[in-house]
Amino acid sequence: MHAEFPHESDLPDDFEDDDRPPSKSQVKRDMHALLDLGKELIDLSPERLKQLPLAERLYEAIRQAQRITSHGGRRRQVHFVGKLMRNAPAEEIRAQLDVWKNGSREATAAMHRLEALRDRLLVDDDALTELLQDHPGADVQHLRALIRAARREAQANAGLQQGQDPQRKQYRALFQALKDLA
Repeated sequence: MHAEFPHESDLPDDFEDDDRPPSKSQVKRDMHALLDLGKELIDLSPERLKQLPLAERLYEAIRQAQRITSHGGRRRQVHFVGKLMRNAPAEEIRAQLDVWKNGSREATAAMHRLEALRDRLLVDDDALTELLQDHPGADVQHLRALIRAARREAQANAGLQQGQDPQRKQYRALFQALKDLA
């Protein structure tokens, strides 16, 4: 005799799919996700680890894993970290890791915008006018002096022989001034 599963109409009205315990496969996926998160934490610097909401035991286990050099010992310690991750605020930790990753992307994009502005300032006088409209409190004379010096430096670099190192002092100074404005 085989057991029959209750028909949907036989279930109580307040029974929902969420009332069932997670499947064995789902539990396994969740554990692997925590293990992967633990591995990410092991790769972080101690300064970053201190900024996360980690229990003392988990923090020490991560630090221990960072110090272990043997493959087998490190693998066991990583799994121990994964086990301790069950009680950690995983979503908070993931959110902070995401901020660190995306923050660096945003900073990189901002640097690229400044580099493009600097390059435009070196070839187009209208770019300075636009910049001054966006930043009316900027030191106009200082910016013009930096632009002129960077242009002279670029001209001198254009005449260099093969193998000679170009000068970049004024080019960097202009970038730094734009960075300070932003």
